[in-house]
This record gives sequence, structure tokens and C-alpha cells, in this order.
Amino acid sequence: MSSNAVVEWDETVDVLVVGSGGAALTGAYSAAARGLDTLVVEKTEYFGGTTAYAGACLWLPGNQAQTRAGVEDSADLARAYFRSLVGDSTPHEVQDAYLDGAGPTVEFLERNELLRFEYRPFPDYYPGPGRFDAGRGVFPVALERPEGEQPLLDAVRPPAWSERLGVPAPEGALEDGRALIGRLLLALESAGGRARTRTAFTELVQDEDGRVVGARLRDAEGRTVSVRARRGVLLAAGGYERDAELRRAWGNGPGADWTMGPEGGGTGDALRAAQGLGAATSLLGESWWCPSVLFPDGGAAFALGFRGGVFVDAEGRRFANECLSYDRMGRAMIAAGAGDAPDRPVWWVWDARHGEEPPGIVLVPVDRESFEAAGVWHSADSVEALAEAIGAPAAGLAATVETFNEYAEKGHDPEFGRGDDPYDRFFAGEGEAGAPNPCLLPLSSGSFHAVRMVLGDLGTKGGLRTDADARVLRADGSAIEGLYAVGNTAANVTGAVYPGPGAPIGTGMVFAHRAAQRMASGGRVGGRGPE
Repeated sequence: MSSNAVVEWDETVDVLVVGSGGAALTGAYSAAARGLDTLVVEKTEYFGGTTAYAGACLWLPGNQAQTRAGVEDSADLARAYFRSLVGDSTPHEVQDAYLDGAGPTVEFLERNELLRFEYRPFPDYYPGPGRFDAGRGVFPVALERPEGEQPLLDAVRPPAWSERLGVPAPEGALEDGRALIGRLLLALESAGGRARTRTAFTELVQDEDGRVVGARLRDAEGRTVSVRARRGVLLAAGGYERDAELRRAWGNGPGADWTMGPEGGGTGDALRAAQGLGAATSLLGESWWCPSVLFPDGGAAFALGFRGGVFVDAEGRRFANECLSYDRMGRAMIAAGAGDAPDRPVWWVWDARHGEEPPGIVLVPVDRESFEAAGVWHSADSVEALAEAIGAPAAGLAATVETFNEYAEKGHDPEFGRGDDPYDRFFAGEGEAGAPNPCLLPLSSGSFHAVRMVLGDLGTKGGLRTDADARVLRADGSAIEGLYAVGNTAANVTGAVYPGPGAPIGTGMVFAHRAAQRMASGGRVGGRGPE
């Protein structure tokens, strides 16, 4: 932390945004569209952060994109559902700011023709009042590349599979999370805002009254640059998922190797800097959990949409409904002590009915040959032989498969209720002809396969405590003036719950929009939702 009295400013803006994911760019565009001189800085070579890897479903209840699709939703319907899950674990006024602000945020963004969203079915993750079985999420419309050079779009982070496999990013239209980032970058440019890559945030600067008035940065040439921010600094630099030391200190999962957060980001720099100013934190042990396929290099890739097979622990036993939404399944792994450490393995077991590829969606393609060589994939002609290969008791795995096959024949899983919930059936489709439950297909065909699963995450979700306008708070509840935090840099309003697809990005977008509104109004935001 530095004092304004000794700072020689190299540059002055109204709003400085640290980070370039969906939340960061929403805040940046919202500020620039209100006439504020806005600068975005991103420390890696690419814009987009983890958002660029995402499918970019956005949990923004009661918005006009839903209305266009004939979906009747509202903040109050979402509030009943949200409260039933989150309860009092986070402040109600912050919950209401999110829920009441979701629709107005989409309306504000879509005033710019570059920003367009569409509804697609994707069920809410929990049963409860106000739950939408078909889902309430909206997605960015795919972005066709305009003609001519597009340096901003060229700097959008490639998809996860492209980066992980070291292959070129796909040409043509930007889709999913990359479409959201691309659209927001173009909208920011249209509003007069600027964005820079390879520019690292290093330090916050306060004046003599304790207000944050700017930051120090390190540019692409390694030079220190001091940027004054007249209206405020918005920290939206992701969490600390890639920092093994912080994860150990705060008891957050097995470590940094299994996260989906991109390399180079998620190191907790913004969080540490705010803590140095007395900022309070919350939910530091929480992440957006997900089961992940363990890769030969020790990394892992997010997996979802399971259509077949079973998950078993070291004893060859099932421990949860494999069709749970990914965060719920991750929490089931933690509760069972399965897959959350190198010495507590989980195996995804399936049969030839589904072919050789794992029967689900793995964000990065699996190369069977290299996986087998690394011992994280095994195949055998019998369940007993597969058990020996994965180090599980043969009798235990055989009994699990026999019992599961009985459930499949009857169409009901009395242990874990697999197939009873609309989310379970969303990815299963119609299943096989004659199968009483599309989520329960027996393991009885030909060869058997197993791939190693671990507890991964989409990023950490604990961080700086903030109020309804995303102002960073001290332990006594007072705000650090001039400092805002959103996305995974802030403690998320959902608490220990992941209510539906797109909650991470959706919450960040709404609070970034509110932060921009407050900065534009000189610190005065009225009503529940942003204009």
C-alpha cells in the first residue's frame, strides 16, 4: 500500500478494472457506457480468464431474453428458490441486490447491439420452491468475426481443450464463454474504454483518508506504472485457485493442480492486496467444485453430463448419485472422503455399451493411449479383472455392479435416487429402448473401462467481503472507499450453494454493473437493482 502524497501518476482514468473475465468486462463496459474513462488490465496474454473456458450459461433470473423465449420468470420466483437454499448464510440485502438486479443488468447490456443473449434449457440444480425444471439460464449469442483485423478478438483466451492440448484456437465464430468475452470487449471499445493484456496489478494506492485512489501496475516491458483512478478500482481478477500456498492455508481442497482456472491467473494477488488494506474475507474454504478426469500430467479436466457407468471409491463402492450437478457431486466426494486426495481414489467405471469413450462430457478430450500408460485408465474383460487393475477389492466392485444392475432392471436407485430428478435426466435423454429409467443402464456388455476421477473446481468462491454495491468491507462493516470487488475475487453471495448453471458469472456480472453504477453516480445507488 502506498500513500497518494508520494505517488507520481503516469496515467489517470476514472475507473481501473483489474481482470478481464465476464464480471470484469461487464463492469468495465457499464462504466464506459456511462461516460467514465475506463481501463481494463489483464496480466496474461489473453482476455477472458476462466469465463473463456465456460459454456457461459448465465443465471440471471427474470430477464428479457427469457421473456423473448416465452419463459415466465421473475426476481420473486428466483428469490423463493434462492432463499430456500442459501438462507441466512449471506446477507439478504446482498442476495436481493443480485436477484433484483439480474433482469435490469441484461436490459442495460442489450441496449448495445453488440450484446445479445438467448435462453436455452438447462435445469436449476436443486429441488425447491421456485425451481425451474427446464432452467432459467441465458447464454451469449455466438459472435461472428467482423471483417478486417480484430486485435481484441484475437486476444480472447482459446478454449480449454485448445490450450491444454497445445493446438490452435478454432477459427470462425466465437462461441460460449469466448462469445461473451468477445462481445463485451467490442462493446467496451465502442463505448470508448480500453483494455490491455500483459499488464499485471501489483499494489493498491490510498490517499491520506484511506480511500483507494489508484494502483501500481507492471507493464509488458516490466516497468512499474502508477495509474490514478478518480472514481474507483474494481478488482475482478479471479480467485486463488492456482495458489497452492493459499489453498493449504485456508483448507481449500486438495491443491492447485486440479482446478480448471487457467495458468497464469487465479493467484490471489488482488485478494492479498485488499487484505493489506484491512479488507475482511469470507468463505475462504469454498470453491465451485466439480468431478474431474485426472490427466497423465497430473492436471485434471472438468466432467459433467454423465450418461452411464458408476463412480466407485477405493473399496469399489458407490457413494453418491453420479448424475448430480457437478458442484453437488464434488461436495459428495468431499463428504465421502473420495477423490479429494491422491491416496483416496475414485474411478468412473463403464462398459462397452457406451463404447470406449467415457459416457459423458469431458472438457478436454481424453487420449486413451497416454492415459493407459500413466495408469489413470484401465480396461478389462471382466469386472473382477478391472477391480484388480484399479486396486479395488474384486468382491466389492462385483457386488456394486450386481446391485446397480438390479436397480437398472427395476428403474429405481433406492440408495441415491439416480434418475429421479429432472437434472439427472437432462443429459440422459430418452435412454435405451425398453430401459425403465434412462439414467440407469446396466453394466453388462463386453469389456469394462475405468478412468481416474478427482475433486476439481471451476475456481475458488471465497474472497473479499462486499456489500450490495460490491464495495469492499472491513471487519467492522465499514467500506474501503474507492475499492470494489466482484467475481471470484469476492466472497460469493450464494454461500456454500451452487443454485443453477451460470451462477458464478451471473453474480459477478450483476455486482460489477452495480459497482459501475455507483462509481458513475459518485457513490449514490438507489433502489434494489441497477438502472
